[in-house]
Amino acid sequence: MDLSTFLKKIVGTVEKEVKTEVDRFKSKQQEWQQQQQKPSQQSQYQQPQQEPQPERTDMEWMAYFREILATEFPQYSVRENVPVQELAGDVSDEFSLWGERTNKVYRAEWGKPYDFVMYQNGLPKAAIVFGRGAQHKHKVKHLISRMYAQKLNMVYIGFYLQFPNYRPYVVNRIKEHLKLK
Repeated sequence: MDLSTFLKKIVGTVEKEVKTEVDRFKSKQQEWQQQQQKPSQQSQYQQPQQEPQPERTDMEWMAYFREILATEFPQYSVRENVPVQELAGDVSDEFSLWGERTNKVYRAEWGKPYDFVMYQNGLPKAAIVFGRGAQHKHKVKHLISRMYAQKLNMVYIGFYLQFPNYRPYVVNRIKEHLKLK
């Protein structure tokens, strides 16, 4: 087989594979549009069933959420990596992080910095915090951040990064927490 024939076979195979993937993408897109048109039987918190995505790095997650917040919530200004004490002040408060335990003193600086804080008219309205595993429920840093957000009358929205966090899911969750339609 000469080089020209070999290259034509490779190009033909690549074109066929690309067409297959494009058709598959279009099919998935149509399924998604049909799901959006039907009244949802599921909770808005459930993520649509889609193919697994490769694991993202922390920088990729930040870029992904940054883009969503900028395009879907332009009425809010957004800051990233905001230390808890920047909003709460250099304070310590007494509260119980776990239901039945007695109150203890926790300093704001011990909290996990908020990955994103959404501001409206200069006031913080929502804090978005990333976690993995069960960090939002069990890690002291996350619980301190949540308690100070509550004290500041901010919505605390935790996203688990081991899940795909598809765009419609993220947007709906934030809207629901902010009571937007």
